[in-house]
Amino acid sequence: MHPAVAAALFALTLYPSTVVRAQDSTSDAAIRAIIVEQVVAWNAGDGTRYARHVAPDVSFTNLFGMVMYGAPAFASRHSEILGSFYKGTRKQHVIRRIRFVTPDVAIVDIDNEVHGVTRMPGGIVVPADGIVKTQLMEVFARRAGQWWVEAYHNVDVKGNTSPSSR
Repeated sequence: MHPAVAAALFALTLYPSTVVRAQDSTSDAAIRAIIVEQVVAWNAGDGTRYARHVAPDVSFTNLFGMVMYGAPAFASRHSEILGSFYKGTRKQHVIRRIRFVTPDVAIVDIDNEVHGVTRMPGGIVVPADGIVKTQLMEVFARRAGQWWVEAYHNVDVKGNTSPSSR
């Protein structure tokens, strides 16, 4: 296992954030591993790798309210932002909750932070501390034993909120 993946996976285990219901530990671990891979890919500036586990027809809403569909659009948009205003940034994910709706469908709520932001698209204010904070919801579905991100919805957190107030 790549050292960065191992370190990120270890960091995710430090947070008591998962409500475990009707799923097995293998499913939980597989989803957590995908989220760790996303962080590692983002931090490497690799939009294609970031999109590795999105479903072909993924539904994607970014924090600017743009709605896109399909894995090619998802990968392209992430390659674009990681090569421009998010270039060189570092992502941190804290899994707040994984809820299995069925054994093959999970909703994952993530406290997401992007550190090192120095510029944003026109008209959008750069946070004074350089940290963009969002609430990210990913919906996973398992098909033929593989977990896929079917929906990815990212909402900007306004103001100075603490995890306890969200």
